[in-house]
Amino acid sequence: MLYIEVILSKIDKRNARTSMSELPEKQVKRLRSLIQEAETNLAAAKELLISVVGDDGTVVTPKTSSDEVGGKVIEGVFDGQMMLGPDGKNYPIPANYASKSKLVEGDILKLTITDDGGFIYKQIGPVERRQVIGTLVQHNGTHYVEAGGKEYRILLASVTYFRINIGDQVTILIPEDNPDATWAAVEAAL
Repeated sequence: MLYIEVILSKIDKRNARTSMSELPEKQVKRLRSLIQEAETNLAAAKELLISVVGDDGTVVTPKTSSDEVGGKVIEGVFDGQMMLGPDGKNYPIPANYASKSKLVEGDILKLTITDDGGFIYKQIGPVERRQVIGTLVQHNGTHYVEAGGKEYRILLASVTYFRINIGDQVTILIPEDNPDATWAAVEAAL
């Protein structure tokens, strides 16, 4: 009986060592995840601050309907990289705007071309979205997220904004009702 107690005691010590060694590894993974989430939140907060205060520190007041910007208004569809207007022309969308706004292929946009030649975009008709988890891959310098056996192209601005690397897991947004979509928006790095 004493022999069995000694063996059980040794087994308990081994199990305790195994559990203790797994514990710090889980804590390290959780800490890394929390730090990455905090960095993402901090980057989003900085962007919001810049949109409110501006780069030079002066407060930017939002425009009311009485401050409507004059110019030509064009509505179009986001194709993953540009806006396709009803006139068949492609209108360039800043990649950082498309990335941070998480524009999805098929979203309806309004472009106001101001009297002084400025372009102001506004999302007016988002398509239904679906979240999917995938892995970042790269082919010939172009970034894709492989998810569910399909590769979706993503903007380089999303790769740099979310600080993701080849092989990282990411959550992407794809159009719910467009199985032929080739572009996706990065929702978050995992």
